[in-house]
Parts: sequence; C-alpha cells; structure tokens
Amino acid sequence: MSLPKTYLQMLSTLTPEGTLQMQLADTPMPTPGPDDVLVRVEAAPINPSDQGVMFGWSSMDQASTTGSGAEIALQAPVSAQGMRMMKARVGQDLTLGNEGSGTVVAAGENAQALMGKRVGVMGGGMYAQYKLVKAMMCLPLGPDHSAKDGAACFVNPLTALSMVETMRLEGHSALVHTAAASNLGQMLNRICQADGVQLVNIVRSAAQEQLLRDMGATHVVDSSKDSFMTDLTNAVHETGATLAFDATGGGRLASDILTAMEAAAARTPGAYSIYGSVKHKQVYLYGGLQQSETVLTRGYGMAWGVGGWLLPNFLARVGHEVGAKMRGRVVKELTTTFANKYSDEISLSDALQADIVARYYAKKTGEKFLINPQLPI
Repeated sequence: MSLPKTYLQMLSTLTPEGTLQMQLADTPMPTPGPDDVLVRVEAAPINPSDQGVMFGWSSMDQASTTGSGAEIALQAPVSAQGMRMMKARVGQDLTLGNEGSGTVVAAGENAQALMGKRVGVMGGGMYAQYKLVKAMMCLPLGPDHSAKDGAACFVNPLTALSMVETMRLEGHSALVHTAAASNLGQMLNRICQADGVQLVNIVRSAAQEQLLRDMGATHVVDSSKDSFMTDLTNAVHETGATLAFDATGGGRLASDILTAMEAAAARTPGAYSIYGSVKHKQVYLYGGLQQSETVLTRGYGMAWGVGGWLLPNFLARVGHEVGAKMRGRVVKELTTTFANKYSDEISLSDALQADIVARYYAKKTGEKFLINPQLPI
C-alpha cells in the first residue's frame, strides 16, 4: 500500500512562560529498519498514566482550545508550583499515549512475519496516526481480535496480573484494591475469581458496589458509608489480606487500610506485643487519583510499609519469562478476562477539545475514552 509522506502526532509542551500547550504536529513518515515495524494506529486508550504526561501539574480547569482540525491546540496555565514540579520538561515536545493497537503496514527484513498483522503495542507515542516500533515490542493479536479489543492489552491487563504475582512473590495470600470498580478493578476481580484468590474491593458508591457484586465479587466495601472501617476490617479479617494496591495515592485511605489490617490481626489470639502484629502489612500506591498528601496515622504497629509500585519496574524485576507468560494469557483471554469497555471513541482533534478533555480528565468510573487516530480530523 502507498503510505503518506507525513502523519499527525500529538505533542505536549511546557513553555518557559508557564503555559502547557498541546497540538498535532505534522511528522515525516519513517522508514523501518531491519528489526522495526510501522504500525497504522487504529485505537489507543486514554489511561490515567497517560494524563500525567499530557497535562502534568497544569490548571486544567482553566484549559481552552483554539483552532480546529489539524490546526487545533489546547492551552492551560501552569502555576508557579507547577512550574517547579515540571522544571525538567520545559521546552520539550513530549509524545503521548503509552499503548495502543493497529495494523503493521511496513516491516524491516527481520520483521516480515508481522507484515499485515494486527498488533498491540506498548512503547509510547501512540496518539499518532502511525508509530514506528521494534518488532519485539509488538504483541500479535488473534485473527478475530479488533483494534479496539487490543487497544489496552498492556497497561491494565499486565498491571492486574502483576498485582497477583506480587502477592505470591512477597508471601501474601489475599489482596485489597481501591477504586475497584474501574476497568482494571473489574479485570482483577475476574483474575482473582478464576485463580482462587480472595480480594477485598474498596469502592466509592452503592452503584459501584452493586456492579462488582453482579460480577460475583464477595468482598465489596463502600467507603462512602459510615460503617466503612468496620466493614473493611471484617472483610480483611475474613480474607486474611495483608497486601493492598491503592489507586488514589492521596488522603488517608492507605492508612485506613493498614489500620483495618492491624485490627483484623488483633482478632486472632496470639502473644501480645507493644509493637503490634508480627505479620508484615504492605500498601502499594500505584496511582494518583487523589493528588493531596498521603496521610499516615501510624496506629498499626511496626510491621508495615507504604511504597510506590510501577508496572515497568515490576516487569524488570521478574524478568522476560514471567512477562511472556502473562502476555500469553492476555491474548488468550483478551475478550473475556481482559475485556475493556469504552464510553467514547474520539479522534485526535477531539482529544484536544477543552469540553471533551474536561470529561476524560475527571476520570469517572464507567467513562473510559478511546482515541482512534484514523477518524477524520
């Protein structure tokens, strides 16, 4: 097939004057090297991790859009504190989009086996009409899989699987997960039900609780209820969970989880110690849905930890063999265990419209946006 000489690529730039600018750049079409493939990008999700690069510490409540079509641009002011936080990226044109899927339309001599195949890709810069990547970065999809099926076949599926792998690796037997009604949370529920792992789900509304219970979840706790801490302690005691993954990051939720774990441990008879229970309790912060400070009350003995957790770091830790095994499971169960639901499918230019940005920036449960770079600009 004949390829265009240029393609559109979404960029995010922080100016020295304190403005975040996002626009579509006309980019020369690359030629694949021996081990490269050129993918026509047909679907790319907007994940919370993508928004961190897109918008950083800018004031998105003051964002505005100028122009239209390929000339569209989004601007948002950045406070003095935000400029300090993002000093290292001033003047840089950052490509966007961690993952996506599409069709291989050109390939180097060592990558001809992927020619014409639909693949999932995790390599950054996926908010673009085309993407040049190493063949080894591609995950070949099944013959019946659509681009939408494979758009989010890396971040959420591998994160959910890696949570269970972390549990096993670190000697825990059950999990707690926050923001549990999300697409990722629903995947984690399906994995845990299939693998016989007990899971405590923390949600923020009665509707979210019902959604998970309808999926077969046993332990669902609503943080909006007055009985939250009692309900959480009961669920932790019933499951024996001593490991949690917190998507909120800020506030006191991590501390509440540790408090519930300590209170649950105290229900089991054992030798008294002024240092609390001896079983290590761990909360990993893997998201930043709440951007306030993380507050710890430290009322849970001395055997506890709170730390950050990132998927790439975990995959590097466990190595290629474990990663390949997980990717194989993702492809096999792509439309079942790891199925994603999207509320909106938008074009590259739509993704820079201030009113649309406000919707996906809100990160509401049940609203997940998919960019299709092949839609008309």
